[in-house]
Amino acid sequence: LRAYFSRTANLNNATEFILMMSALWVVFFHFPLFEFIRENLALDSFSAVLLFVSLVLFLFALTTFSPLLLALISFKLARIWFALISLTNALAVYFVSTYGVFLDKTMMGNLFNTNPAEASEFLSIKMALWIIALGIVPAYFTLFVKVEKPTRKTLAKLSALTLLVLILLAGINFKNLLWFDRHSKQLGALVMPYSYMINSVRFFEGEWAKNKREILLPDAHISNEKKSVVVLVIGESARAQNFSLYGYERNTNPLLSKTAGGGGLRYFNAKSSTTYTSASIKNMLSHKDSGDLYEILPNYLSRAGASVAWRTANWGEPPLHLPSENVASYAELSKKYAKIDDGFESALVANLSEEIKAAKSRKVLIVIHTSTSHGPTYYKKYPPEFERFTPVCKSVEPKGCAQVEIINAYDNTILYTDFLLHSIIEQLKTLSEYDSAMIYVSDHGESLGENGVYMHGIPMAFAPKEQYEIPFIVWSSHSTGVKDLPEATHFHIFHSVLAFLGVESEVFDEKFNIFTKQK
Repeated sequence: LRAYFSRTANLNNATEFILMMSALWVVFFHFPLFEFIRENLALDSFSAVLLFVSLVLFLFALTTFSPLLLALISFKLARIWFALISLTNALAVYFVSTYGVFLDKTMMGNLFNTNPAEASEFLSIKMALWIIALGIVPAYFTLFVKVEKPTRKTLAKLSALTLLVLILLAGINFKNLLWFDRHSKQLGALVMPYSYMINSVRFFEGEWAKNKREILLPDAHISNEKKSVVVLVIGESARAQNFSLYGYERNTNPLLSKTAGGGGLRYFNAKSSTTYTSASIKNMLSHKDSGDLYEILPNYLSRAGASVAWRTANWGEPPLHLPSENVASYAELSKKYAKIDDGFESALVANLSEEIKAAKSRKVLIVIHTSTSHGPTYYKKYPPEFERFTPVCKSVEPKGCAQVEIINAYDNTILYTDFLLHSIIEQLKTLSEYDSAMIYVSDHGESLGENGVYMHGIPMAFAPKEQYEIPFIVWSSHSTGVKDLPEATHFHIFHSVLAFLGVESEVFDEKFNIFTKQK
């Protein structure tokens, strides 16, 4: 391959090389951007056409500017830039075009909170071919094509000219400032590679800032000696509209529906605070909406003397300050409860009643963090006996499946969630000496192909309702009532758990408590 490039590709000079590569980048790595502009800019007037042409020229000039500056230092740096960014651009555009996402700060946070097991679910032959064709081959070309060494004087002139063009184009389009402002987040999230580079920096800056110091809350105090337990189940990518409890035409909640009919089960309309896991979990476990990292609920209750356990098949939670024996991954639980594990997530709910009885405190919180409805491979998230809605999509690329197949697989995950929640409730019912409650709430919703959008992570400012309308389901024992609420939020969890467990605190806010006073 190297010999082939050496024989067939011999550019006259470095400027020709940089301009050609930049033009190819504009064409091959920005078709999602052009599609977005086409959908949001009616080309029915001279000013609109001028705006479109200006955008293309601005993009070309912007794409050219960075390698020109690098070439002023060393032309090898420009080659390396084109090679590396070709690879990352290919991967970025694959995800944008396949899943209909935007590479903004929110999506980059979603990406960096993805572990290797989840990342492996996205692998496919199409992805490999895409990266080879748009990443590896161009990268190899840029590294080994013969190019005459440039003069710094020529590069400096071209850099200055490019900067001038950028300034002129910005000035020409000043009158279109309102259009740019309206679509700035989407446009900025589709310009490669600056979208994912800048938003990655923005994400990590936010993470470093909020993790510099965990702000401790005022000391809390347990107010009574009554035995009480809350099992908080954090759902993953579950949207309310696919729960039959919320009126869905399919019976995806056969067990919970029976429980609701017998009393003790309530469910609220709810909206998630964000559309990605790590931020949503932080909010669920915080006493208020804040960019700062305050002491989270499990740490706070543990410090107050309650017994707190964390069981997880997921990730993205803030730092936990719990005894190591109180934090268990699904892998650990599946070994511990191998005889009753179904190979999916049943181990997360196994032997809860025994763990509660063995707790050192009379006040117990158990947090169960599931991953049951996370895409794109929904069909891998439930045991075979729960595949009641067929046929199902068995591809990591949802655009290759009929939407009904995606929904079928997703609905099966909700059916399995119904089974897991019912199992928790049945175990809590056996604890007659305890006041018991189960709270189930999802971190965010999920898009299943509506308007060409899949999965989650679109910023709340323009996210579709499928990504933020979530289930919020509560079961409580007979001694505790649940309020009538028009809508619940992630921020109801912290205060409701404190109230149910009888924990007094200066930060407690009654208006975010879903429970009535215990009888």
